[in-house]
Amino acid sequence: MRLDAQDLGRRYGRQWVFRNLSYSFEPGSATAILGPNGAGKSTLLSILAGQLLPSEGTVRYESALSGKPVPVAEVPRLLAYCAPYLELPEDFTLLELLAFHTRLKPLRPGVSIPDLVDIMYLHKARHQAVRTFSSGMKQRLKLGLALYADTPLLLLDEPTTNLDAQGAAWYLEHVARVRESRLLIVSSNVPAEYGFCEAQVRITDFQ
Repeated sequence: MRLDAQDLGRRYGRQWVFRNLSYSFEPGSATAILGPNGAGKSTLLSILAGQLLPSEGTVRYESALSGKPVPVAEVPRLLAYCAPYLELPEDFTLLELLAFHTRLKPLRPGVSIPDLVDIMYLHKARHQAVRTFSSGMKQRLKLGLALYADTPLLLLDEPTTNLDAQGAAWYLEHVARVRESRLLIVSSNVPAEYGFCEAQVRITDFQ
């Protein structure tokens, strides 16, 4: 997957969050979106995910295999997204949620639902309702679903939110396992979350 942002801008009322942002995200690359809290990182990520329309400019998606444009309507199928503000269906047990989710977003080849439960260290909680999970367990679940989805595009917004030092180390271990050949974009202001990224986009440069 290749993603080209051209002259992107987003405003709320008369206030521009960012403007004239252009950048090409190449297949297999890892890019960090940087800036202080409230600078518009999550807004930009939502636009790149096709979940929010820009006030100006365009986002173009292209298949790295065929070189053909990918319609925005098809992007959700090709995208895995983890963010603190995305909610989980908390009335499901863990196994129910995984069975439901993987019908819509299959796991990477060679990874089964039991494998993912073990990867996330949630075996003992597999029959528990997700609403009973701690904030750290929920974040690990969100990350596991995104990291191990079989998608060419992976977007992570503040990925270590609610994780302790052990959980943050878990994140770094597993993002290293799954990032090969995927387009990865990390929105963060915590260096440990994006230290592996080869490129950076500072949103304050477009304000």
